[in-house]
Amino acid sequence: MRMTRRSLLGATILAAATARSLPAFAAPRAVSRPVGAHWVEGTAPATHAGQTFGLAWPQGTLNRRRSLAVRDAGGRAVPAQSWVTATWPDGSVKWTAHALPADVMPGATLTVAPGTAPAPAAPVRVEERADAVVITSGDLRWHIPRSGDAVVRQAAYGERVVLRDVSLVGEVRQGSPEGPRVPLNGRIERVTVEQQGPVRAVVKVEGRHVAGDRTMLPFVVRLYAYAGSPGLRIVHSFIHDVDPAQWFVSGLGVRGSVPMAAPLHDRHVRLALADDAMFVEAVRPLTGLRRDPGEATRSAQIAGKATPPLADMAKPVGELIERIPAWGDLSLAQLSAGGFTVRKRTAPGHAWIDAAEGKRAPGFGYVGSPAGGAAIASRWFWERHPSEIAIGGAAGDAADLTLWLWSPQAPAMDLRPYRGVMGMEAFAAQNEGLAVTYEDYEPGWDSATGIARTSELMLWAFPETPATDRLQALANLAASPPQLVADADDLHDAQVFGRWSLPDRSTPNRVAIEDQLTNLVDFYAGEVERRHWYGFWNHGDVMHSYDTDRHQWRYDIGGFAWANSELSPDLWLWMQALRTGGGQAYRLAEAMTRHTGEVDVYHTGRFKGMGTRHGVQHWSDSSKQPRVSNAAYRRIYYYLTADERVGDLMRDLLESDRTLTKVEIGRKVPGGVKQVLPAGTIEMSFGTVWCSLAAAWLTEWERTAERRWRDRLIAGMDSIGRLKNGWIAGRAPYDLASGRFVGPGDKVSLSHLNSVFGAVEINAELLQLLDVPRYRGAWLDYCRYYNAPRAEFEARYGPRRGSENLGEAHSRLTAFVAHETGDAGLASRAASEFYGGRAGLGVAPGDPRRTLPGGVVEWPGVSTNAASQWGLAAIENLALIPAAIDAGRLRGRRSGAAE
Repeated sequence: MRMTRRSLLGATILAAATARSLPAFAAPRAVSRPVGAHWVEGTAPATHAGQTFGLAWPQGTLNRRRSLAVRDAGGRAVPAQSWVTATWPDGSVKWTAHALPADVMPGATLTVAPGTAPAPAAPVRVEERADAVVITSGDLRWHIPRSGDAVVRQAAYGERVVLRDVSLVGEVRQGSPEGPRVPLNGRIERVTVEQQGPVRAVVKVEGRHVAGDRTMLPFVVRLYAYAGSPGLRIVHSFIHDVDPAQWFVSGLGVRGSVPMAAPLHDRHVRLALADDAMFVEAVRPLTGLRRDPGEATRSAQIAGKATPPLADMAKPVGELIERIPAWGDLSLAQLSAGGFTVRKRTAPGHAWIDAAEGKRAPGFGYVGSPAGGAAIASRWFWERHPSEIAIGGAAGDAADLTLWLWSPQAPAMDLRPYRGVMGMEAFAAQNEGLAVTYEDYEPGWDSATGIARTSELMLWAFPETPATDRLQALANLAASPPQLVADADDLHDAQVFGRWSLPDRSTPNRVAIEDQLTNLVDFYAGEVERRHWYGFWNHGDVMHSYDTDRHQWRYDIGGFAWANSELSPDLWLWMQALRTGGGQAYRLAEAMTRHTGEVDVYHTGRFKGMGTRHGVQHWSDSSKQPRVSNAAYRRIYYYLTADERVGDLMRDLLESDRTLTKVEIGRKVPGGVKQVLPAGTIEMSFGTVWCSLAAAWLTEWERTAERRWRDRLIAGMDSIGRLKNGWIAGRAPYDLASGRFVGPGDKVSLSHLNSVFGAVEINAELLQLLDVPRYRGAWLDYCRYYNAPRAEFEARYGPRRGSENLGEAHSRLTAFVAHETGDAGLASRAASEFYGGRAGLGVAPGDPRRTLPGGVVEWPGVSTNAASQWGLAAIENLALIPAAIDAGRLRGRRSGAAE
C-alpha cells in the first residue's frame, strides 16, 4: 500500500490499539467439558453420505495443536477428521470443523473434546499424479484429470470401470431464446487438492465452458469423497458472465457414461418418483409379457439381479427375446414445482411414450447392470425447476446419465431486463420512478452479467445394481441431506456472533416473544410453499412487501418484490437457527445463503463484489452495494458447516471496496454540491458499507490470523472514533490505501439503514475482540442517541438531521448501551421502544395469522423488513435487557413497517 501522511498516522494508531486477550462478555468455561452437536431435524437419520460440521470454543480454552476426538452418544470415539477454521485474537481455537465417515452413525448426539480419533475402516487416500488426482475409498477409485473435458475420467472397482467421462455439459442459443442450439462443454483449467483424507478428501476443479470457439460460464466444481461412501458429493458453481441479450443458456448439467456390457434385459433403470416410490424397470422388460418367462426371471429383473440364462426361461420368451423392444432413452423432467413427467423411447428418431407422472420428484436416477452402474442426484431438484434426469443410449455400449440443472426441454433462460427505459435516461426521472415504484432504475445497470448459482449434487458408482430400497434411501438423503449442527448451549457459551439469547419461556412476556419468533419462521416457510417461491434463480429468496388489496406479495412492483437480503432476513433466520438448534429456521437460512451469496451478488465484471438492492428481478435495481454482498450473511453458515464455496465467496469480498471507485452509491442523491475527493478516496457510510466490508475482513482475520486484516479493522474503527460526531456523522471520506476515514466528521447525518444490515451484530463482535476505546465510545453514543428524545439528542449534537425511522429495530441499540453501562433507565427505554413497535412489527397478542378463501394465509402488517428487524431485536433484547423485557408492557401489534 502506498505510504501517505494519513497512513503513517494510521500505523501509529495501530500500535496503540490492541486485540483483546479475553472476551468482553464473561470468563470462558474450561475445555474439560465436551462440546456437542446434534442433527438439524432433531433425530438421527437412517443414513448419511458423510458429515462435516463446525463447533465453537470459548477463547483461551483450546490450543490449536491439541488433537480432538469425536464421541458418539454412547461415549465411544469414532473415526473423524478435524481441522481449525478460525482462531481468537490470543491464538486459541475459536472454530473447528469435523468430518465423519458415511458408515459411522453417531446416534442422535455426539461430543468433541481433546483426544485421539481412531482411523476409519477404509480411509480415503489421495494420490497426486502429474496428469491426474486419484481418490481411493475402499475398493473404489476416482480418477480426476488435470486437464481436458472430464471432471472425473473414470470410477473403477479394481480393473472394472463402472463410470466414465463425467463432464459438464449444456447448450446456449445465440441472438434469441429460440435461436439455434450451440453445445456447451466444460474445459478444465486448474485442479487443486484441498483435503487428502483420511475421512474426507476435497478436490477443487476450475474451468470454463466452451461453445464453439468461445469460452463462457466459468465454473468451480468441488468433489467431496468420504470414507465409507461409494459416492462423490459435487458442489457445482458457475458464473453467468455473458450478455443476456445475446446468449441464452438453454441447458446446463452434468453427464457421465456408464458401460453397458450386460444383455439388454439385465440393464436396469431406476428413477425416484417420491420419497417412497421408485420407477423400477429394465431396458428390455421381461414382465407383463403375453408369455410368462417364469417367476425366477421376473423376480431377478425387478430386483436388479442377473436373470437366468435364456435357455432356462420359460418358452418361448428366451427364444423370442429379440422381438421385445428395448427402451434405450428415458427422461424424468421436472419443468415446474408442481409436476413432472416420465417418458421413454426405444431410440432417437422414434416416438416418446408417456411412462409416469407425478408432482415432485426427489431428483435421482440410476442406470446399470449386475456388472456395475452409476446414480446421480440433485438437491432442490423440483424447487429449482426446470430440471431433468435423462438416460440415453442404454441399449448401446454405454448409457449417458445426465442431471440437467436447467433442462433443454424448458425454454431458455431469459435474463434480459424485464422493462424498458420508459423515459428515465437521466437521474431526475429515475428518482421519480423510485418515488412511485420504489425501483432505483438506471439504463444498463439492470444487468444479470456476473451473477452466479451453486448447486449440490451426488454421484455414486456401484459394482452392481443396488437393491431398490437402498437406492430410495440414497435418493432421499440427496434431496434432504442430513446435517449435524453445533448445540445451541455450546455456541452461546463460546460467545460467538455477538449477543443473542437462548429460548426462554419463563415469563409471560418471554412466552409471547418466543411464540412470535416461532410463528414468523413458520409463516415464511409456509409462504415459500403457498406462493411457490421456487425456480432455478429464485429459490432461497423471499418477497419484500405485501399488497393487501390483491392479497399478493408485490412481486411485480419495483423495489417491493424480491427481498435480496434487505434489512437482514438472512441474519434473522441464522440467529433463530443458532438459538433453537436448527430445524425450520436452519433450512430456510441455508437455502437463502445459497441464493443471496450467489444470485444477488456480482462475481465478475464492473460490479464485482457488489450486491443488488431488492427488485422485480434479483439484478434489476441499479443500486449496487456491499450491504447485499455482505459477509455477515454468509459467515454463520460457513462456520457451522465449513462450506468451502461460501468461504470463497467471503474471500472474494476482501478488496471489493475498490469497486466503489467506479460505482458511486450516492450518485443520484438530489440537492447539494458533491464534494470533490482526492484520488484514492471515496465517500463511505459507516453501516451499510464499512461494516459490510468489515464483516469480510473480520472473517478473514479469524480464518488466517493475518494481521493486515486486523489492522484494517482497527484503522477504520479508530478513525471513526476520532471524528467529531463519530457514528452520528453517518459517513465520511475514506482513504482506500490506509483504511482510515478522514475529515472533521462534524455533520449530523442519521440514516435508518446504517445499522440494520448486520452493523449491530458485527459491532458487537468487533468490540468484543478489539480494544479501540475511541470507537467504543463512538458506537455507544450512536446506540444511546439514535432513538433518544429529540431534545436530548439536540442538546448533545445540535439540530437532528436525517431519519428517525425503524424505532423498534433500533431498540437493540439502546439495549446494547444499557447493558454495557448498566443503565437501568436506558434498559427501560429500550424495552418501551421494542414494545412500542414504531415503524416495525410489534408483538402480536396470540397468533395473528389468518386464512382466507383459497388457502391464502396473511400476517396483517407484515413485511420482510419488519419481520427481520423485529426478529433480531427480540433475540438480542432478550439477551441484553431481560429484566426490562419482563417488566415491559405488551401493547399489541403496530400496523405496518416503514419501507
